[in-house]
Amino acid sequence: MPLLSTFGAASSKAFGQTRGVKKPYTVAFLIVAGGAGGAVQPESGGGGGAGGYRNSYASEPSGANSSTLSPYTFNPGVTYTVTVGGGGIGMAGDFTGNNGSPSSISGPDISTTSATGGGGGGLGPPNGNAKSGGSGGGSGGQQTSVTGFGTANQGFNGGAGNTAGWAAGGGGGAGQIGQNAGGSGSGATGGDGGDGLQSSITGGSTYRAGGGGGNDYQGPNIGIGGLGGGGNGGSNPGGQQPGSANSGGGGGGGRTGTATNGGSGVVILRMPTKDYTGTTTGSPTVGAAGTDTVLTFTGSGSYTA
Repeated sequence: MPLLSTFGAASSKAFGQTRGVKKPYTVAFLIVAGGAGGAVQPESGGGGGAGGYRNSYASEPSGANSSTLSPYTFNPGVTYTVTVGGGGIGMAGDFTGNNGSPSSISGPDISTTSATGGGGGGLGPPNGNAKSGGSGGGSGGQQTSVTGFGTANQGFNGGAGNTAGWAAGGGGGAGQIGQNAGGSGSGATGGDGGDGLQSSITGGSTYRAGGGGGNDYQGPNIGIGGLGGGGNGGSNPGGQQPGSANSGGGGGGGRTGTATNGGSGVVILRMPTKDYTGTTTGSPTVGAAGTDTVLTFTGSGSYTA
């Protein structure tokens, strides 16, 4: 009997210790880089491309309508670093828009996942081609073939300008190519920005990473920004819009007035509430979706599992 009693006590102690040990857990993510700035030029500026888009939540697509990525496995006690990219600065004069900055998640026991900043809007010849990025920038007026290219599995190419009306192409989005400029003369139309993609990682369905619209040189037929924070293009004079903050949207292109910046990016983590530690830096927004906790980083920070 004493032997049996001792064994029982030891077993209970061991069981209690095992029960208190935290195990690794699965974390879904959405990473959106900063969108690019639009170009503003007397000859008609192209829309900025959206930031690259990487998604591992549920069965939702990643950028360029590619396959869902695998979620992370986070290990207890490990700190994971989140970087949120800023939007690219729009440029006026004979300068292409600046690319957005990348967003990423990294840690000592995981492979870093990065999204590439959007590609800047372009100018009419011979001043500057649209830039490549997560999604490509739209070409300026009369640039019919040189568009910015998107990054594989992150976003689409920008649209082309036209020769008949000096209208500019729209920036590419995560879910759709930027549209080409159309029409001629006073009927010319700026190309629309490509639409972004929807995700329900926060619990509600939201578009992000839309491209900026292209400028219409002569009239009011502006390119409309893509769904997901893309800014509208301008007409003559002005009226172009920036990409929306924390959407990764591209800035609209213009002919006159203030150049438009791209929208900053965002990084979102979703994990079981029972595993959430509450240890963060960078002040992410903490939300709930069913039995999960959702961290939305609008600026760089970290999470310790």
